[in-house]
Amino acid sequence: MNKPNIPACVWKLKVEVLKWFLVCTVACTCVVVVYIQWTHIWMLKAEMFEITQRFRNFRPLETARTEAGVCCDSAVCYGVCCYHRFPERRKHDRYKRDVTEQRKPRKRRQKRHTFIHLVPVSSQSYNDHDTTVLSWALGQSRGEGLQVSGDTVTVEAEGTYFIYSQVLYKNTTWLMGHVITKRLKGAETKLMKCLKSMPSSVSQPLNTCYTAGIYFLESGSTLQLSVPRKSAELILTAHATFMGLFSI
Repeated sequence: MNKPNIPACVWKLKVEVLKWFLVCTVACTCVVVVYIQWTHIWMLKAEMFEITQRFRNFRPLETARTEAGVCCDSAVCYGVCCYHRFPERRKHDRYKRDVTEQRKPRKRRQKRHTFIHLVPVSSQSYNDHDTTVLSWALGQSRGEGLQVSGDTVTVEAEGTYFIYSQVLYKNTTWLMGHVITKRLKGAETKLMKCLKSMPSSVSQPLNTCYTAGIYFLESGSTLQLSVPRKSAELILTAHATFMGLFSI
């Protein structure tokens, strides 16, 4: 069978109708989407307005306690009730507040640490032992746990102590230093040693040696600072040569 010949004008008309149908469909879809979005925006605005009104009508609980009447509407306050609506609760709170105000803060007692700071008085050279021993005077002190007598410091209260010492040397010997010795019941222990190289290219060689450490000292032990050189030349001034202990 031969297909019927459709005129070109008819085909053109069908194409135009199809185009218009597609355009209308897209336009309607866009309108529906815009409407749905606008509806959601309107609902969000309504919810935000309601929340804003609730917060404007809300009063803090502490403020409401000082006012008479009801704190706020139960729906607005989300079920939070004011204490002043219950006389027994308000009386209990007042009692707790009065008891708290009567309590005085306890002052923490600070432990007063014992310390002693010594300044040099003189030095004594012992040729037999090839040493020079320093004698001390009391510079500053606190407490009764440490006592100085001549060239020794006696520990009367046992405990952990921080020990420090410094000596200013004026000697041409290339190496100088000092030793802190502890003696207890006939036993002798060298706690600390300090060594310092002396300059050799100057007319008056000067150098300091500082050392420090933490040790446990028994009651009755004594400390002595000595220089392992006989006739050692030392600068015996308070700011240059000193020794001290303090409890920790």
